Amino acid sequence: MDQQFARQRMLRVFVLVVFVVLVIRLFAIQIVDRSYKEMAESNALRHEVLYPPRGEVLDRNGEFIIQSRESYDLMVVPREVAAFDTLLLCRIVDVTLPRMRAQLKRANAYSSRRPSVIVPLLSKETKLLLDELRLPGFYTIYRTVRSYPRKIAGNLLGYVGEVNSGDLSDDYYRSGDYIGRSGIEQAYEKYLRGEKGTKINLVDVHGIVKGSYGDGMYDTMPVAGRTLISSLDAELQAFAEQLMEGKVGAVVALEPSTGEILLMANGPTYDPDALVGRERNNNYARLANDRRSPLFNRAVMAAYPPGSTFKMVNGLIGLEEEVLKPEYMYECHSGYTVGNLTVGCHPHASPLNLRQAIMTSCNAYFCYVLRNILDEPEHGGIMKGGYEHWAQHVQSFGFGRKLDSDFTSEYAGRVYGADYYDKLYRERWNSLTVISLAIGQGELGCSPLQLANLAATIANRGHYYIPHVIKGIEGVQMDPKFSEPHYADVAPQHFEPIIDGMYMAAHEDGGTVKAMGYVPGLEICGKTGTAENAHRDHSVFLGFAPKDDPKIAICVYIENAGFGSTAAVPIGSLLMEQYLCDTVKRPQLVEYVKEMQIRYPHYDGTGI
Repeated sequence: MDQQFARQRMLRVFVLVVFVVLVIRLFAIQIVDRSYKEMAESNALRHEVLYPPRGEVLDRNGEFIIQSRESYDLMVVPREVAAFDTLLLCRIVDVTLPRMRAQLKRANAYSSRRPSVIVPLLSKETKLLLDELRLPGFYTIYRTVRSYPRKIAGNLLGYVGEVNSGDLSDDYYRSGDYIGRSGIEQAYEKYLRGEKGTKINLVDVHGIVKGSYGDGMYDTMPVAGRTLISSLDAELQAFAEQLMEGKVGAVVALEPSTGEILLMANGPTYDPDALVGRERNNNYARLANDRRSPLFNRAVMAAYPPGSTFKMVNGLIGLEEEVLKPEYMYECHSGYTVGNLTVGCHPHASPLNLRQAIMTSCNAYFCYVLRNILDEPEHGGIMKGGYEHWAQHVQSFGFGRKLDSDFTSEYAGRVYGADYYDKLYRERWNSLTVISLAIGQGELGCSPLQLANLAATIANRGHYYIPHVIKGIEGVQMDPKFSEPHYADVAPQHFEPIIDGMYMAAHEDGGTVKAMGYVPGLEICGKTGTAENAHRDHSVFLGFAPKDDPKIAICVYIENAGFGSTAAVPIGSLLMEQYLCDTVKRPQLVEYVKEMQIRYPHYDGTGI
């Protein structure tokens, strides 16, 4: 009995204690703690996104090439909107009445309770005017927009655009956010975007902010995006874009010892500031409709025939396969002729050895070389593996596949397998069928980036580093793949006669580079190319300097400009001179390039 009484007593005490605790808690909530009273008087807690400043980008010398500047977006929560002077708001934010109504309708369709961007990218002055109006349901949020101090490298740097439905699968993004759409902005988005913060405000029944919830105890601060150090030389890039004005094509320059991209200039290009701000959509439409495609990054995306620059690859493969020796001499009688087939060539001395054939860019010489490679009995002839063996060598130079650079839209190029020709010719083909591959024509396709990489591979005597435009990320270790060498399937000693021929091309009479590519004091090594095209031949040049311990490797590709020696060579030599000497001592050549008139009727809709 006593035990039962004790249990009842303990139960009464427990109930009493719980009751006292609840009374004390209710007293604290209703009398002592004012936050609950404030929440009861308010309709909602508004979670405001605090956008981080997007990471900035510097060139290799520490100069800013992408910065962020202050901007504001006007937000709306449709269910909180009360009657307001619509025309006044339109005047303040510089938006037409129909557009304002359309934006409000779109916001309401998205969500009546969640905030939506109604007018983006407002100035601080406009933001202050809106703050004075205190319109119910409307408020502004801070964000940054891009700014480009040098107004260069639009295709390389890329642009930022509003997210679409596909982007929203990433939990980081919400409607109205911005994301990198191309170039560096896209490739390094996860480092540039930073981390968002949140500010929780108390909002009354009229949608007016009454204060910060919990005195900011639950707010989180945004974390700025990381600063990127690019390998770009802003001064050299600007000079390249000057030389490319009025031309269609691309220029790419690399540092051979690292694979770092020193410049990547497209023709035509665009001012990256054109894709920032309120006129972004209009400017984008104008650029997208331009027949010359200024938004297209030809440097990494274009499919071009390499032309005569590819002769060096065939020469190197021939040396490696021991079907060619540097002293071998072949005749050229205005071309290479077998039966009814003729591959023409320009006038030059004959016969020639390998070095002289590179110097003069002899077509016939490399037709002999390719046939020796493909028909070599040791490989079973072309129909039994000779071609495939050749293709494997070619791919080891970075052709026919992506180089794995830090450009998300990189073109892989074309180097077909034997099965392609089997289907095309029903297995009835031989080395003469594909003889145009000897001079970089036929089914070959590559980007200027791949050709610049070829120049770097030759400069390094047989290896290259993956081309990349970002060399450092604040607080992050760079991907080790960019510091690992990749080797071509050719022994280093075989590169010496090829390099000798390139040196002779720029320094000896009869060399295809010398007339406009010789620079006193610079040991430039170069090779021209004239790539066949239905409209007019493309002008190509690749080279490096100096001959030993090279600092720059370059490719210049100018569409429909004719001979490589007259258009691409002067641009390439001027850029190498500028980079290595910090000045250009041939002002007449600069003017020649700037005044060069190249007709593009197939782009401009005026003929052809």
